[in-house]
Amino acid sequence: MEAAYFKRQLAINRDRIAALARGIPEEQARWKPDPETWSILEVVNHLADEEELDFPARLKIIIEKSEKPWTPIDPEAWVIEGKYNEQDLFESLTRFMTLRNTNLGWLDSVENPDWDMVYEAPFGEIKAGDLFVSWVAHDLVHLRQLVELQRLYLEEKAKPFRLDYAGDWGIPEAEPVKNETD
Repeated sequence: MEAAYFKRQLAINRDRIAALARGIPEEQARWKPDPETWSILEVVNHLADEEELDFPARLKIIIEKSEKPWTPIDPEAWVIEGKYNEQDLFESLTRFMTLRNTNLGWLDSVENPDWDMVYEAPFGEIKAGDLFVSWVAHDLVHLRQLVELQRLYLEEKAKPFRLDYAGDWGIPEAEPVKNETD
């Protein structure tokens, strides 16, 4: 595995997420197309909590060959318990970016990680490399979600006008990306 490529993707995705969330008005940041779909603010807070409590924390346990069990996570509950939609977008985005930068620094400090190292997770075996590339893929899930939320908000604000002339969006308009269970 070319680890440098995946590290670079984590850095690029940090910037992509920031670009999609910066400057969003408070109303739009908190807006949800339906009760089951997260807002932009909830997505950003989820990503910050994932940076702190999920991917890098669990990857460290595998790479460091620790016997520690993974701390259980509940991303769906975090949204409610952490009152994500009541937070400040700028502060939430800053938290995400700071944590991502810290994690990128940690990744750079790890010498010759064994990406084939296996960890016995509650759901079965997972390799360090599996978790590492999934971290990058997780960003893409939420990047897509951020773009779709912006499209749906634009559609709502544009009524009674239609966005058809812009081109085919490529997904059914009534089905935004739902929250992914992490």
